[in-house]
Amino acid sequence: MDVRGEAVTIPAGGVLLPADLLVPAEPVGAVLFAHGSGSSRHSPRNATVAHQLNGAGLGTVLVDLLTPAEDELDAVTAELRFDIGLLADRLAGIVDWLATERPFGASPVGLFGASTGAAAALVAAARRPDLVRAVVSRGGRPDLAGSALGQVRAATLLLVGGLDEQVITLNEHALGQLTSRSELRVIPGATHLFEEPGTLDQVAEAAAGWFHDHLHPQPASA
Repeated sequence: MDVRGEAVTIPAGGVLLPADLLVPAEPVGAVLFAHGSGSSRHSPRNATVAHQLNGAGLGTVLVDLLTPAEDELDAVTAELRFDIGLLADRLAGIVDWLATERPFGASPVGLFGASTGAAAALVAAARRPDLVRAVVSRGGRPDLAGSALGQVRAATLLLVGGLDEQVITLNEHALGQLTSRSELRVIPGATHLFEEPGTLDQVAEAAAGWFHDHLHPQPASA
């Protein structure tokens, strides 16, 4: 599939954030990635998933949620990576930018969050219910979204590694608080980072299916 790459700078939350857009010729949706603790838009795991989503006709946005100065501070203190409110503010700002600038046309928006980024994605989805239609969490900490879970209207898929027992428990608890269409799927034999052969491919396949089901315009019933 023909995919065009574009490097942009997105204003969000009072700062400028570098991002990489991958735009298929006729995108059926746009997926904004929220990386996990200590990661960036260069995360190899998110890049792998993004490319597979591109192959399924979905546009992707890989963005740094912290500025270079904040990233340097966080490398020492590890405090900003757990500031879910700050990260959610920036994700919501990027969603607004996508709606205004429309680099993917009128394509509906989904969020893909990893680790702590999943909590920020869910909070952002709760804040932008009319713009975010679907969320996928990979090895996420949706529990950190707190009371926002009950306000999420986007269809939400929680993906957890079968060997990541503590996170499975946290996701089961979060699932019980979600009132939107939601599902928990366990990837057998996978640990928290999905480094085992084939497990990340299963994540990408599940995510592509979920986004297609909930972002792709549905034909009107006769």
